Order: sequence, then structure tokens, then C-alpha cells
Amino acid sequence: MAAVKKEEELNKVEGLENGEEEELDAVEEGETKDPAKKKKKKKKKKKTENEATAENESAEVTNASEKIEALTVDDAPAEGDEKKKKKKKNKNKSGKGPTKEQTNPPTIPIAELYPDGNFPEGEITEHGPAEGIDERTAKERFSSEEKRALDRLHQDIYQEIRHAAEAHRQTRKYMRDWIKPGMTMIQICEELESTARRLIGEDGLKAGLAFPTGCSRNHCAAHYTPNTGDTTVLEYDDVVKIDFGTHINGRIIDCAFTLSFNPRYDPLVKGVQEATEAGIKASGVDVRLCDVGAAVQEVMESHEVEIDGQVYQVKPIRNLNGHSIGPYRIHAGKTVPIVKGGETTRMEENEFYAIETFGSTGRGQVHDDMDCSHYMKNFDQQFVPLRLQSSKQLLNLINKNFGTLAFCKRWLERAGASRYAMALKDLCDKGVVDAYPPLCDIKGCYTAQFEHTILLRPTCKEIISRGDDY
Repeated sequence: MAAVKKEEELNKVEGLENGEEEELDAVEEGETKDPAKKKKKKKKKKKTENEATAENESAEVTNASEKIEALTVDDAPAEGDEKKKKKKKNKNKSGKGPTKEQTNPPTIPIAELYPDGNFPEGEITEHGPAEGIDERTAKERFSSEEKRALDRLHQDIYQEIRHAAEAHRQTRKYMRDWIKPGMTMIQICEELESTARRLIGEDGLKAGLAFPTGCSRNHCAAHYTPNTGDTTVLEYDDVVKIDFGTHINGRIIDCAFTLSFNPRYDPLVKGVQEATEAGIKASGVDVRLCDVGAAVQEVMESHEVEIDGQVYQVKPIRNLNGHSIGPYRIHAGKTVPIVKGGETTRMEENEFYAIETFGSTGRGQVHDDMDCSHYMKNFDQQFVPLRLQSSKQLLNLINKNFGTLAFCKRWLERAGASRYAMALKDLCDKGVVDAYPPLCDIKGCYTAQFEHTILLRPTCKEIISRGDDY
């Protein structure tokens, strides 16, 4: 607007100058014809002198205004460029941020929040130092053009697992505030699972939950989820491990955290969380699995917790491990120990790992206990002839709804199975399906767990399931 106003002022000044010049010409012509108007001529001359000065002043104004106009014209493209740059920046931000705000409780599927398909990255860090490998190798991966090219080749896979990770983050953010003492374990699991299904956009085997919700309490460390009719209630003094998974096209996020309401358990929870972080930091391409276990054990055993006047060292549960993850396969073959002295096998590029640690105030070793609830089809099992018609029907239901992903009895019933106990036992006896009963330390002790899924990209290590909470 300012530039337009100055142009109008300039036009008015030019109009005044032209009008005065015409009047002067007419007066001079009149003087030659009428000598009686000499006095007027002198006055006109005075006027012309004054007008000359005014003309000079107006010329200066004109030049100054022209300069201002020129400056504004020159500046205009720069302003336009700045606007374009701002627009570009906004476009980049929109690719990373959600296009709409999530509701509370969360109901909008993650795919609708990120319609361009660019889901939030996890935390990016360097690969951990590998025994026998020059430390510069890990750092040079960031700038290697060859490694960047390999990174770009797998973007579709990366986006799928980031999609699953965002669903996990938003589900657990809601559930961490929602879970309270006095709720039944079935109530907690059903709320979590229904929320996660909405956010992931459940679609058969293409998208959904990767395994049943673990909500193991106190001395029970893993693989407990309530069966139908279980009336167990969460108590104020309980230490509960919430372990659940999401997936997109078989790309699994396996992530867990521990909740406690009594602050006396905070040192136990903190010790296990710090041990998990140590394991994540130690992980990387070419890193030996045993070195990750040694890092975890060193940190965990440096913590202790006082319960009822007695001090306990936080012990790693030595027969529980982290693991590699494959498409539609929660345990893909490699195990990540949480104590020293494990396998010397090395981690490799583009592998997914669940780095999980378990700490205990008990013996530091678990055994099968309580009623079984977790099951999973044997990934490597070839065709097995089945005689019972009920077994064939149940296997068809498992293949259709879960494939090689884990499931529980509640999920079988949700899928329409009834009177399936004998058929399920038959499938387990024949090795078609494996049972995973709850894993418990000695009664009276307390256990805690933390877990993240990491991706060993060619250029860096991405902690995919990282959130603001942990």
C-alpha cells in the first residue's frame, strides 16, 4: 500500500508543474503584444524565479520518490522470495506434523493425522562402538553417500514401522494416565486394545495388534494377560508391566513400560529403565550381542531398592532376553542378552531389535507359572495332518485372523471361536501352535520391565518407539 500511495503523490506534483509552465508561456506571448503589462511581467518573473526554486524542490521530491519507488520495486521480489521460502518451510513442517489434532480419548486413526504418509521419525543416534571395529566407521556412516542411498531404498518399510510406532505412542500416552488402582486387568486390557485398534486402523493381517497385551504384576515378569472370567484387580502396591505391540504389514513395534503407584518402587523402575537405555546406547551395526548384555547388567546391578526396611539389589532376570524382529515374526532368531557372556554374533544393517530388560528383587530367574494365555503359531512348522475337524477349523481361524502373530484366548473368542479348548490343546501337542505361559520369579518379589524397538539403518540407529514419556 505504501508504494501505491507515493505514486499518486508524484502524479499530483507533475500535474502542478505542467500547469504552471503553460501559464508562463501564455503571459510571455501577451507581453509582446501589450506593453502595458510590463509590471505584470516583472511580477511574473518574480513568480518564475519562485517557481524555479519550487520546481527544483519538486524535482528533488520526484527524484527522492523515484528512488523510494525503485527501492520498493527492488525489494518486492525479495519479499516474494521470503514468502516462498516461508511457504516451503511450512510445507516441510506439514509433512512432519499432523494435519489435525488428536481427540481425548484418542479416536482418529494415525493415517488420517498424517495423510501424506510421512510419519514421525524416532530418535536418531549414532551406532554404538563395536569391538574390533574402528570407532570412526560408525560416525562416517552419517556422511557416507553410499549408506544414504541404501537408506532411501527402504523408505517404504521405514514409514510402515513409524506408522505403527506413532499408534503405540499415542495409545500408551492415553493409557498411562487412564490406568488406576481398583480397575480389573480385563478392563485395562480391553480399553488399551480397543484404543490401539482404532489408532492403527485395524485391517485384518495388514494392520493391527502384534501380540496380546501383557499386564504382568509383581513377581510375574512376562506373558500374562487375563483370560475370560479373570477377576484380578490392580492394587495400589502392584508393580505392573504393560507390554503391547502394533504392526503395519507385519512391521512390528514391541515396546513396554512399568507402572507403579507407590513411590517406594521408583528406584526399581528407574534402575530397569536406565539399563534399557544402556542397552540401546550400546547397540549398533557390527556390535556383538554379548556386549549389549554386559552394558545392561553393569547399569542394572548398580541400583538397589529398599522395601519394608530391607535393601535389595536390582538383578537382571538372566533367562529373559531382547530379540530381533522380522516381518510377522516377533522373535526372528537372534537374542539380545541382559547379562554378560552371551552370543558373540554381531548385529547387522537394517535389522530390527527389541531391546528389553527385566529387573527383579528376587532370584533373577523366571519359570512357567499360572494359567496359559499367550499362544503363537510355530513359524517354522511345515504341514501337519490333523484328524480332528475342530482342530482344522481352529487352525483356519488362526491363519485368517493372526497368521504367525501371537494371540490369546480372549482374541480367539472375539474372532468367533467357541468350545475350542480341546482343539487348541491338539494343535499345541502336534507342534502347530506353541504355548507361552506366564513367566514368574519367586512369590513376594517385584519385577520391572522397559523395552524399545530400534532400527539399525545403514546411516544411523533409529529408536523408533521413542516418545516423550520414555
